[in-house]
Amino acid sequence: MLRVNGSISLTKYMKKQIHIYYSGRVQGVGFRYAAGDIAGQLGISGWVKNLHDGRVEVLVEGDEKVLKDFLGHINQHFSDYIRDADMHWQTATDEFKDFEIRF
Repeated sequence: MLRVNGSISLTKYMKKQIHIYYSGRVQGVGFRYAAGDIAGQLGISGWVKNLHDGRVEVLVEGDEKVLKDFLGHINQHFSDYIRDADMHWQTATDEFKDFEIRF
């Protein structure tokens, strides 16, 4: 635990970032818009975009538990379309204020 002026501050240390590359039939199935809706409902920030090679790239930040919920919702909605997910957990940078669909 980190103490700042006598009070406990865990917020920065609980936040994580996940950078994910989804492959399979993940474009043209509403993946980006569903990811945006799920991120908005969960209150996480970041972005999603289609790549020229057919993959979808996602970068999200938030509380680790909420990010795991995000992954669960994505997998639940798109398990028939996702062939692989190349996922990297990192420390959050706090550079995003909301979630956006990038083009």
